[in-house]
Amino acid sequence: MDINGTVAVVTGGGTGIGAAVAEALARKGAAAVIVNYSRSAEEAEATVTRLRDLGCKAEAMAADVSDDAAVRRLAERVRSGHGRVDALVCNAGTTKWVPFPDLEGLTGDVWRQVMGVNLMGPFYCARAFARDLRAARGAIVNVASIAGILATGSSIAYGVSKAALIQLTRDLAVALGPEVRVNAVAPGMVATRWHIDRVGEQVFAEMTQRENAKAPLRRTAQPQHIAQMVTALLESDMVTGEVLVGDGGRHLGY
Repeated sequence: MDINGTVAVVTGGGTGIGAAVAEALARKGAAAVIVNYSRSAEEAEATVTRLRDLGCKAEAMAADVSDDAAVRRLAERVRSGHGRVDALVCNAGTTKWVPFPDLEGLTGDVWRQVMGVNLMGPFYCARAFARDLRAARGAIVNVASIAGILATGSSIAYGVSKAALIQLTRDLAVALGPEVRVNAVAPGMVATRWHIDRVGEQVFAEMTQRENAKAPLRRTAQPQHIAQMVTALLESDMVTGEVLVGDGGRHLGY
């Protein structure tokens, strides 16, 4: 896929990795980028402003991706406003921080919320935009996590949701082929507010220093590094059903 001139939808596109992906698409010449958000309206509008400054026709559109009806309304709004969708990046995600031994902390509400956003959200989006993506011979990239491959992360529910998303990626690659390619990225620790706000800047720096000492590349991923992986998969016309790990090689030593 040549990103120049395309129409892309990025869920959770107002902050962090999503915002970096949206900007990377704009820099590569995307004609329009729809920045989906659920709660971060102010940040989404700020991202849209940056994209417009790059010459991209950008819009912020609210939708809770765990709500199938809301996702279908989002798809119809994009369809009526732009006439096509070439790329879908399912980045919206959530978690609950529950230590692994605390099984009682994994309530039904935790499971429903985490799986609803992290697994059902990408499925609802893929289904709602399937017609448009098939017509455009487009591509989907799901943002998973190293926690979906290894027993690590913020909670068991989070890891299971990302493991399921990786399998959904493979299944959708079969279901939507040959017209639509479906791949995923699996970041490790990324320097976003999602991590930093949780523990504070000093603790985050200490954590990443310890992790980097074990990683071949000896550095922490920034959001733009994950965006680079996403655009690479969008542009890779013979790749589908694959998961690209982006953790500086840290997983090689687990």
